[in-house]
Order: sequence, then structure tokens, then C-alpha cells
Amino acid sequence: MNTTPNPGRAPGRDPLPDLDPGRAAALRGALAHWRQDLPASLVVFLVAVPLCVGVAVASGVPAERGLVTGIVGGLVVGLLPGSSLQVSGPAAGLTVLVFDAVQRFGLGSLGVLVLAAGLLQIAMGLLRTGRWFRAISLSVVHGMLAAIGLILILGQLYAVSGRTAPGSGAGKIGALPALAADWFTGRAATTALVMAAATVALLTLWRRLPAPVRAVPAPLAAVALAAAATALFGLDVPRVRVDGLFEAVALPTGDGLAAVAGTAGLGTVLAFALIASAESLFSAAAVDRMHHGPRTDYDRELTAQGIGNTLCGLLGALPMTAVIVRSAANVQAGARTRTSRVLHGLWLLLFAALLPAVLGLIPLAVLGGVLVHAGAKLVPLRPAAALWRGHRGELAVLAVTTTAIVLTTLFEGVLIGVALAVAKSAWQTSHLHIDLADTGPGGPLKVRLSGNATFLRLPRLLDTLESLPTGRPVELDWTALRHLDHACRTALLTWAARHAAHDPTTVSWQPPLTVTT
Repeated sequence: MNTTPNPGRAPGRDPLPDLDPGRAAALRGALAHWRQDLPASLVVFLVAVPLCVGVAVASGVPAERGLVTGIVGGLVVGLLPGSSLQVSGPAAGLTVLVFDAVQRFGLGSLGVLVLAAGLLQIAMGLLRTGRWFRAISLSVVHGMLAAIGLILILGQLYAVSGRTAPGSGAGKIGALPALAADWFTGRAATTALVMAAATVALLTLWRRLPAPVRAVPAPLAAVALAAAATALFGLDVPRVRVDGLFEAVALPTGDGLAAVAGTAGLGTVLAFALIASAESLFSAAAVDRMHHGPRTDYDRELTAQGIGNTLCGLLGALPMTAVIVRSAANVQAGARTRTSRVLHGLWLLLFAALLPAVLGLIPLAVLGGVLVHAGAKLVPLRPAAALWRGHRGELAVLAVTTTAIVLTTLFEGVLIGVALAVAKSAWQTSHLHIDLADTGPGGPLKVRLSGNATFLRLPRLLDTLESLPTGRPVELDWTALRHLDHACRTALLTWAARHAAHDPTTVSWQPPLTVTT
């Protein structure tokens, strides 16, 4: 046997075998930070369990399918390049859209819809479109999140009260007085309603409790206390239905393919892909501000999310996004590498496979409370207050986007918000200043244009020029214009031709109007 030591490595110095330098560096990093990553993965796991189950139940699908999405987000997306610390799984932001898709196309079609959305995300990532998601108006994003939060809260108010929620957002709002009357007359599910309210109160006050208590994630504490109270006092409240992890897996079917082939199905796929991509990349930007490690590669992260959603679609699970709640918990728990998010997926798999009966102890009301609290956190009260003080036009975009989504659909509302943001930006950037100076009797009128002369300012420009007296010399100075579009250039030439119809010397240009657009 050849016992000659490797000449390229000092004996006893490197515990790793001869590997590719990149892989060896990654393994050394994982081994060096396992003391931080292991406890962080447990924290993320404890945060993820109630949220995976709660999002699934609110979406109208079996609870296990939410866990499947969390498992894929950890074990698959967690290994892929893109973002090192953000954690993926089912998100409250897609709950409304998933519920609508299940009601419209059936539970059997959900997997195909998610699969198609994942393939679209992969294509978008390979085409390097990830960076373009950073160009969307922040007010539209806040408006989208606010609308999702409000719809989520409204839906859960009906669910915990034992009432069927109206199908439309306007219907949910219009039926609120009748729902409140049920609360005060006792016709609603009082026990479940009180449990949900107590859950919201606990989650809100949790951050004010002593640090040793806060070491337990608030959603987990709320679920555990509610389950214990239900068992101890024999409370008659609906609980999570458990069918088993492997029984929940549903491969794509022909009915699902038929749903995607229609216009409505394609619209749902596009909405899944765009909203999941936007939420993931916005989350990545937020997580990058929370740590000093490697920055996110947006195109690779978009591709990773697409691969995860493709696999979720093949398994019939919920669509996934990067989730800011779990990602923030991961960073705050001290995670250093992607090992923590991979391990969190492993803990989810072991929990769902070995302890599925534990899910059957969870009251639906406490999950409703968790989701009401999550929905309230999506409403951007502080950003809205800041916009009120300094950018009320942006606040109008936020409000219109929120209202449009609540009253129509998520996709249509976002399009309305984007259109309004573009129109507002175009209006604000087309500032045109018109300065008039009279040099005295017999002298020329001096007109100086500065800024951006676009068709949006054409009425004001023409009103000013047409108010000038005919027959009097006019000197038009447009050297300070940053932009002159075709409509304004044509209007200026037409006005000059009319003004100088009898005396060509009455209009002079500085410099000559030879702009090409």
C-alpha cells in the first residue's frame, strides 16, 4: 500500500478529501458554521409548521400539502444557488389566489397550474428577467400586500365564525354588519371566535414578554396553547383534518391539463408565476438588508423558485415563494449558510412522516388567528403614513391598487396599479416651464421653454402660444428643453406657421427648430 502523504496538503491539516476547490470551500463553510445553522434551522422549523398548515387550510387544500411545499422549499430550493439565507414555502400572499383557483378549477387541477407556473419561472430566470422585478413601483407592491392582507383577514373572520364567506371582496365587506350581528347575538361559533381573538392578542403581545419566553416562536406557542386548552377542557371546535403525508401527494391529471389549456387557466398560471416571483425577489431584497453575507443573484433565485414550483406542481402541493417571516427568523436566529434552510426542510419531513397525528390536535380557529395576524402585518401602515407626509401621489397609487384588488381580482388589480403608477410617473416627469418676457413697445416677446415638452403638456403649451398677440415678433428659446416629443414639435411648427402667415420675420427660433424625434 502506498502510504506516501499527499504532497499538496500538509498531513492532518484538511479533514476533507481531495475535492473540487469550490465544493471543498462550501463544505468547509458548512462545517465551520454548523453551531449557528443547526439551532437556526430548528427555529425556522417551529415557525414554519403552523404557517404551512394555516396557509393550506385557508387555501382550501389538505393541510399536508402545505407541509409538502415547505419540505420542497427546504430540501430542494434550499440547496440551489440564488439567495443563501431566505427560506421558501407556502405564503399567505398567494392564499387568495390559490383558494380562487381551487374553487374554479378543482383541487385536482392545482398541481398542473403550479407546474406550469414553475416552468414559466424557470424560463424567466434563464432569460435573466429577475432583475426587472426590481423596477416595479413600491407603492404597487405595498398596495398588493395590503389587499392580500385585507382579503385574508376578511376570509378568516367568516371562517372562525362558522359562516360561509361571500365569493367577492365587495360581498365580504357588504356582509360584515350581518357577521357582526351574529357575534353579538351568539349565533356565531363563539368558542372558536374567542380562541381566534385570543390568538391574535397573544401574537401581538408576544414581543413584549421576557426574552426567555420569546425564545419560543409566537405562532408555535399559540398553536400549542390552543391545542392543549382544547384537549384539557374538551372544547367543541373544528380541528385540522389529517390524511397522511404520502396520501396527500397527487400527480397531475388530464383534468388539470384541460384547465391550463383555457384562457382562465393561463391567466391563473401567469398570476401564480408573476406574483410568486415578485414576492420572492422582494423578500430577497429585504433579507439582503438584514445580513452582511453574500448578496442574492436574482436570476438564479428566480430559476430556483421555478424548479421548486415545478416539483410542487408534480406533487400536487401549494405554490411556493420565499417567505419573509421564515427568512427573517432564519437571519435573526444566527444562520450563516444555506445549511439552516435545508435542515428546516428535513425537520418538516420527519415531523410530517413520523408525527402526523399531532396535526389533528390543532384547532382551525387558532390557525385562523395566526393568519389574521399575518394578514394584518401585510398592511403597510408605516409606509402609508410616510407617503402621506411626503408623497401623497404614491399613497394614491397604493390606495387604488388595494381597492382594485379587493373589488376585482389580484391580477387585474395589480395591472390597474401598475398602469396608474406609470401614468403618474409620466405626468410628473413631463414638467414644462414656460417663461414670457415683454421687452417693451415694438420689441419682441421672448418665450423660453425648459423641462420636458411632451404630449401631456401640449394643452398648456398651445394655450400659452395662442394667447400671444398676432403680428408681434416672438423669439422662442428652447435651448433649456431636455426633451421635445413629436407631438409638441409638430404643434410648435403649426403655431409658428399660423403666427407668421403674413410676416415670416415675426417668429425666430433659438436655436433653429431642427430636432429629430
